[in-house]
Amino acid sequence: MKKISIPLLLLSSICFAQQKSSITKNDFSVQNKKVIVYTSAENTDLRFAKTDELSFTDLKQPLETQFCVFVNPSKKFQTYMGIGGAITDASAEVFAKLPAAKQQEFLNAYYSKEKGIGYSIIRTNIHSCDFSSDMYTYVAEGDKELKTFNIDHDKKFKIPLIKKAIETAKGNINLFASPWSPPAFMKTTNNMLQGGKLAPEYYQSWANYYVKFINSYQKEGIPIWGLTVQNEPMATQRWESCIYTAEEERDFLKNYLGPTLQKAGLGNKKITVWDHNRDLLTQRATTILNDPAANKYVWGVGFHWYENWTGGDPMYSNVGEVSKMYPDKNLLFTEGCVEAFKAEKYQLWANGERYGRSMINDFNNGTVGWTDWNVLLDENGGPNHVSNFCFAPIHGDTKTGELIYTPSYYFIGHFSKYINKGAKRISSIASRSQLLTTSFLNTDGKVVTIVMNQTANAHKYFLCVGTKATEVSIAPHAIQTLVF
Repeated sequence: MKKISIPLLLLSSICFAQQKSSITKNDFSVQNKKVIVYTSAENTDLRFAKTDELSFTDLKQPLETQFCVFVNPSKKFQTYMGIGGAITDASAEVFAKLPAAKQQEFLNAYYSKEKGIGYSIIRTNIHSCDFSSDMYTYVAEGDKELKTFNIDHDKKFKIPLIKKAIETAKGNINLFASPWSPPAFMKTTNNMLQGGKLAPEYYQSWANYYVKFINSYQKEGIPIWGLTVQNEPMATQRWESCIYTAEEERDFLKNYLGPTLQKAGLGNKKITVWDHNRDLLTQRATTILNDPAANKYVWGVGFHWYENWTGGDPMYSNVGEVSKMYPDKNLLFTEGCVEAFKAEKYQLWANGERYGRSMINDFNNGTVGWTDWNVLLDENGGPNHVSNFCFAPIHGDTKTGELIYTPSYYFIGHFSKYINKGAKRISSIASRSQLLTTSFLNTDGKVVTIVMNQTANAHKYFLCVGTKATEVSIAPHAIQTLVF
């Protein structure tokens, strides 16, 4: 084959032209744009406070000692679905005890984009979980045919709150439901608590139960967007729990749940598998998704954050590996909370930082949506029928009627308030480990960049986009959202 020689001068001209074209494109993207900076910081009154309005200037070569955040809007990744939290029995019961004015404040705080942080995801429990005041199901004992199925229990507290949340969010909500355990009579242990397994002779009956639940809620005017097969299928808990190996979840999905939903005309409901920690995420995903008969029913893979309860590695990279292996599937954070409730730690800033670290890393590893645990708990971190008391972003003091906003609320809001559904994650890289960052390109063309300072020192950093930059100051232990 004859080699074609390109003159060096011509090659240089081509490279320069390409570079110039690229630079022009990047310059144009921020030309004459202002950067609005919103900040929340420890030991200050700053909470979503507008702390700066900046302009871009020419980017000079950064020094190795300088802090930079490099954002590239032309490098796009997954589509953002939203952020939200769980409306459990506990949340609904606490809400019902609040004065009317505080109820409205709560609804606005979570579900209004203008007055609050704009939640767009709701998770709820299919009959009881630990965050219920009592243990209950929707059928009478031994009713395999589900003839007694009804959701009257949920009509008292949970359904009214879900309806109000959807109304406040102007219908911009995706609601998914999760079971903690089948009824006791369907299990090998005849007990909803302490693990156990779904007995094979009840596989079809349990699949029918999901259909009954979805149809009953939708009859109440609550659209069900999707469901998870089982909450934490590898955890034997002292509360409602049920164990599925990866193979058991796969086979229940492909042989019973998936076909049953299809037959009932509910094949459009999004099914999420696993719904447990990041540690075994890859094994569960490969076992289910490598089976074509199961794969076809799966919308995504859900995960929690409790694998690092011993203080170990949060294993964010496991999320990224599943994203790479199955790019056609979605990754959804389905639960996380700060455990071991103590009222004196309401305002512990580190609790909020745990959210910030997880959200930034999870989104950067391909997650499309992020769902907190209880949206509201009382002054004791409950109610909870097995004393598993935890923190929530907002607590309602049922004695005083007041709402208590914790740092977690503000950290979550730095994402959910500014990123809009349908946004694309874009490249966002910090030059120093003291800063964490992620960025999204909203559908209106605005870029939303989140920057978190993990240290006890204030820093100055350059926000760099193409050949332009602006210098930003960030307080110690602060999180910022930059919109431009």
